[in-house]
Amino acid sequence: MVGQETALFDATIAENIRLGRLDATPEAVRAAADAASVMEFAAALPLGLDTPVGPRGSALSGGQRQRVTIARAMLKAAPILLLDEPTSALDARSEQLVQEALTRLSAGRTTLVIAHRLSTIRDADLIVVIDRGRVIEQGTHAELMALNGAYARLEALQSAGLMPVL
Repeated sequence: MVGQETALFDATIAENIRLGRLDATPEAVRAAADAASVMEFAAALPLGLDTPVGPRGSALSGGQRQRVTIARAMLKAAPILLLDEPTSALDARSEQLVQEALTRLSAGRTTLVIAHRLSTIRDADLIVVIDRGRVIEQGTHAELMALNGAYARLEALQSAGLMPVL
């Protein structure tokens, strides 16, 4: 699971990633870090993957914490992946990096994504729009846009830079 709230411990980046598979080799941890774009920032740190993240990951930015969590999930390699608002609190650059990492993470897995940011789900095989606990639309991005319903209205608002309160 990768959620909007990251669960990091006051340990090193590598130790936080290794929580996905405690028996992982340093090479496997490094490969997961590479795939999740963790190395993009960790390589610039004096201790690299051995850098402490601080309590609850406080020494890292939100996007960096999210990528460490994604690396952990990559290392776990579970067949089912649950993403709960994985890009909700990120700036545009961090969102792009996290989205790229999530695309790699989702490959070959059944992935369920809960999201208000439609950019997170645009490429999904099936999008289900729920309003007040009921399914009101479902289909691919293109199919939902063609319906010109709730999903299309949300897409228009988000494309205009307006995030609707849902």
